[in-house]
Amino acid sequence: MDLAIGQDRLRDRRSTPLIAHAVWPVDPAVILPFLLAVALIELTPGPNMGWLALVSLARGRLAGFAAVAGVTLGLAVWMLAAAFGLTQVLLIWPPLYQIIRWAGVVFLLWLAWEAWRGESDPAAADGPDHSTLRGLFLRGMTGNLLNPKAAVFYVALLPTFMRPDHGSPLAQALTLGGLHLAVAVAIHALIVLGAAGAGGLVLSRMQGPALRAVMAGGIAVVALWMAWETRV
Repeated sequence: MDLAIGQDRLRDRRSTPLIAHAVWPVDPAVILPFLLAVALIELTPGPNMGWLALVSLARGRLAGFAAVAGVTLGLAVWMLAAAFGLTQVLLIWPPLYQIIRWAGVVFLLWLAWEAWRGESDPAAADGPDHSTLRGLFLRGMTGNLLNPKAAVFYVALLPTFMRPDHGSPLAQALTLGGLHLAVAVAIHALIVLGAAGAGGLVLSRMQGPALRAVMAGGIAVVALWMAWETRV
């Protein structure tokens, strides 16, 4: 009788897939479609892309990467909030979405005003100092924390690629969210490199008030872009 039980257990083990669910937090079959989906979404022009391009164009690669780090942290906060179900409050109380949305628009308009006033030279010859890099990091983070569409993005997209029979929903959400952040960083880095590469030509033709006007106008357009893109 013990031998029969042992044979049954051996048969069950042989029928078990070589890659168990515990090895992969998400269904391996959804990884490639998910990566393609988020890559297409990130390649769609949006406020992040516009702001990162402007910063990199005027201040160079180092400043652009500081901004990317801030943007990524802001996205990560929304991703974690969505994974733990905290973003449901936006659905329960819709006015909160509008409050955050318009706070983000006002924040970008303030950045445009700051660029227009020229409190810091966007094209400093020695490159951005530590305080400037810290400021760009904080601006990138704040701009994304005040963009509620990031929360809606995670709430709408992640469940599409989650499988109820594959394990912990939290582990699946965190894994997919982490993959999205990796794709976003890669694409944002390419934007920084491209815009910074073109910055030398732009700065050779444009300095002082003209450059500040372009920066201010560009950021104002990004603010209006965000207001339009996040409408519901």
